[in-house]
Amino acid sequence: MSSSNLIFIALFAMLVFWAVGAYNRLTRLKNTIANAFGQIDVQFKRRYDLIPSLVEAAKKYLQHEQATLEAVMTARYQALAARDVARSRPANALAVITLASAEQALGGSLGRLFAVAEAYPELKADQTIRELSEELTSAENKVTFARQAFNDAVLDYNNAQGQFPAVLVARVFSFAPSAMLQATESPTERQAVRIQM
Repeated sequence: MSSSNLIFIALFAMLVFWAVGAYNRLTRLKNTIANAFGQIDVQFKRRYDLIPSLVEAAKKYLQHEQATLEAVMTARYQALAARDVARSRPANALAVITLASAEQALGGSLGRLFAVAEAYPELKADQTIRELSEELTSAENKVTFARQAFNDAVLDYNNAQGQFPAVLVARVFSFAPSAMLQATESPTERQAVRIQM
């Protein structure tokens, strides 16, 4: 075997080892995104489970605000559906963007509920409502911390798959950029604090 053949074989072997290493790193980073989403998912579930109890407790005081209560429950169902899609594909940018949009709508509808609640002193004084508001605020805070970990994982993945020469492996094996879960303007937290006073 000639020395040029040996050099070619050595270069080819190095290229294969590098490609396998790049593929494995991208896969590991993508799995880190899934793990980080799992942490958010736990907090979303906790929050989504609190909302029907909050709406049910508020119903007896908000007889004339059925549209507001229904909007909260509709937004909750949409957020649940978006979360289920994102849970199955946490590195998929469209799924994460859809979830962020659904979360924004849910935050807005909860904000309107809490704004309406300001006009009902007996609702603000209800112990169940105050406890649920505190739990909802706590869940929102935990979502914020979990979102940061998720976004950090997405940033690491996007950086790795976008750098040359790893971008070549990313394109060949369809490692697409992921999307960060943007923080939503959450009137829920501000309104929940007011109810607790």
